[in-house]
Amino acid sequence: MGSLRKDSIESNSEKQIVLNPSERARILRKIDWHLLPFVTVFYLLSFLDRANVGNARVAGMATNLRLTGFRYNIAAAVFFIPYSFAEVPSNIALKLFRPSRWIPSIMVAWGVVMTLMCLVKSYQSLVVARTFLGLTEAGLFPGINYYICLWYPRSERSKRIAIFFSSASVAGAFGGLLAYGIERMEGVGGLHGWQWIFCLEGIVTVLVAIYSFFYMHDYPETAKFLTEPERLYIMNMLKQDANHLSTRFDTQFIWQAIKDYKTYVQILIYLGLLVPGYAIALFSPTIINELGYSAANAQLLSVPPFVAGAIATIIVGVYSDKHNLRGPYIVGGALVSLVGYILLYCSVRAGPSYAGVCLAAAGNYPTVAVVLAWAGSNAGGDLKRGVVLAMVIGLGNLGGICSSFIYIDPPRFHIGHGTIMGFLSLAIVMSLFAMWDYSRLNKKKEALCLAGNITDDRGYEFQDMGDTSPLFRYTI
Repeated sequence: MGSLRKDSIESNSEKQIVLNPSERARILRKIDWHLLPFVTVFYLLSFLDRANVGNARVAGMATNLRLTGFRYNIAAAVFFIPYSFAEVPSNIALKLFRPSRWIPSIMVAWGVVMTLMCLVKSYQSLVVARTFLGLTEAGLFPGINYYICLWYPRSERSKRIAIFFSSASVAGAFGGLLAYGIERMEGVGGLHGWQWIFCLEGIVTVLVAIYSFFYMHDYPETAKFLTEPERLYIMNMLKQDANHLSTRFDTQFIWQAIKDYKTYVQILIYLGLLVPGYAIALFSPTIINELGYSAANAQLLSVPPFVAGAIATIIVGVYSDKHNLRGPYIVGGALVSLVGYILLYCSVRAGPSYAGVCLAAAGNYPTVAVVLAWAGSNAGGDLKRGVVLAMVIGLGNLGGICSSFIYIDPPRFHIGHGTIMGFLSLAIVMSLFAMWDYSRLNKKKEALCLAGNITDDRGYEFQDMGDTSPLFRYTI
């Protein structure tokens, strides 16, 4: 197996394998090639299907369905109610069932809903369809984050989450280009151009889901693309990274997640970052349209901000893992996005305002990937991690309701921009608190281990304690 070196070290009746750094990197890249294309495409389609209502609005849906007053805002908002509350049950189900069955099933369900949205004829039917879309999409995003945690150690997760989350930015860019082309199908088959946006994008989701039923991998221990020494190494690495914490299903770990105050700190950080993220996705075409550009040009000009967001997401994810830091990158990105919204709030000219949109996206999108890596890394134990991620993503996604109702005062949108500046400030303040708190707890645990002579070989004594184990260290 090349330079792979087997050391016949027997520990707890398990054969451990020691690798040099280049071999370790090679195995992780091998996993990347078999996992990341799937999850990236999944999330691209998910974000495309939930945000295409913004493109459809500009393409004529608002006129055809008579979306006057707050009707569009309500249609955008109802998605987030079932979406938020179904995420914890979905991640528990993912723990009980195989990822290669649960995740594709979710995709088939929302793909069918998305496809049938081409049949909506009224505001009321649009609201019903968006509600079911939220319910069926709910499990994908927390599920993928949890799935990543089952394959990679904590120090390797941020860049992987960044890669698949960057597809949200790509979806925003691709959605604008796709909408620009599809709306030219106006009248084909008796459907409006915006109805074809729903139909074609939904069909693609169903086809990808059917394919993934057969080719998605479940866990390292069952991965056929890994050799036996590679499989042993990955399993052993994950066990050590988890500080030998329990991986079994037990309701006590669910309660650990619910009762932990740190879960709610992470929820507030995520909420502060997600409200701007959804606002960018749902209202960028509208904001650009109000700057004086035509509807078609607004679709095209919504592409560069999302491209900037995708590039920044990957760069920040790589460096966040390289330095094993989360909080400083969240604060930095939120500050960049804040500058963008200040430009949008203060400028009366199209040029600076458009630059503000680009800065807002480039600063905000990277922070969402990093905060999810942060929340997952600092929750100890498989089940607790899954529940924490689902709670952070689920309750944080309630912010999407806020995003849907704040852009109500065109053409300057002072209420919307001002509200988002407040949420970004919340994320910055809570991130600074979390960094201080995690540092304080790490120092306390180090002192405890030193005083009690607690070492790694005693990990089995604390396997049910989650991240409160004295051997667990929080990522700052």
